[in-house]
Amino acid sequence: MKYTKLGNSQLEVSRICMGCMGFGEAGRGLHSWTIDEHSSRRIIKRGLELGVNFFDTAIGYQDGTSEQFLGRALRDYTRRADVVVATKFPPRTREEIENGVTGKQHIRRMLDQSLQNLGMDYVDLYICHMWDDQTPIEEVMEGLDEAVRAGKVRYIGISNCYAYQLAKANAAAEKEGFAKFVSVQGHYNLIFREEEREMARLCRQDNIAMTPYSALAGGRLAKLPGETSKRLREDAYAKTKYDATAEQDGVIISRAAQLAQRHDVSMTEIALAWLLSKVTSPVVGATKPHHIEGAVRAVELILSEEETAWLEEPYVPHKLVGVMAQNMG
Repeated sequence: MKYTKLGNSQLEVSRICMGCMGFGEAGRGLHSWTIDEHSSRRIIKRGLELGVNFFDTAIGYQDGTSEQFLGRALRDYTRRADVVVATKFPPRTREEIENGVTGKQHIRRMLDQSLQNLGMDYVDLYICHMWDDQTPIEEVMEGLDEAVRAGKVRYIGISNCYAYQLAKANAAAEKEGFAKFVSVQGHYNLIFREEEREMARLCRQDNIAMTPYSALAGGRLAKLPGETSKRLREDAYAKTKYDATAEQDGVIISRAAQLAQRHDVSMTEIALAWLLSKVTSPVVGATKPHHIEGAVRAVELILSEEETAWLEEPYVPHKLVGVMAQNMG
């Protein structure tokens, strides 16, 4: 494993971040393909053995059970000081807004619940899961700054936003002397590269870490077209993101498969080696031990400039989908 600084923070993170959306009680959230606690613990333990020290979850993953599974496993298998734990909170609900719950109150409630789920006194990285159009960004940044000052959060990040929104948020924080976002978690992989238009440039200039999700496009970059898995069959949300462009994406997936054969490695390793050349730490979900093993092997694989260009050449612009499409309104 290799390690790097997370943007402008002092956090030393593994180049692979273990995504924990696949952990949790099925039926307790949006996903039916998640795995139970026993299976989750095996994967977390294997990740730790391979040098993974960066873990990403969210209060919204399976009604908080993902946080609970992760917290208990880390408590049993490692020291708190040796891992970097990130979790995420959603915007205020309509009900909270109607009942007069402020953005700052919402953040306190969400954070305290996440800490209880995790069984921890603090999180290393606390992430806005998506842009909140109903709350002034100054109020969000003040609430997060209070969490940092209280010692419950070390650093803050954001997910699912546009470059102008990230720049606006950090400008507001700088003006008021608040903590600034040190990372952004966006949708970015070999078959969805829209983050390269503006976000990647902003992050390079301001040293903001990119920790993208969907690093393997919901498993599509790990298997040849036609091959299947429980997630590929049942992940309805991922289908909304990728099914419409399956034909054009298939050209790139085929090239990744050819390159994998040439290097005698897995498609996972090719797709992640490409992404690792662009970002700080991709968030890689795992529901079987070999998933995290393949991800870790990718850290050692370096693609040539010619190979990278060959993988990138067939790409065509994609429409924004999922949360980002909602953000556009």
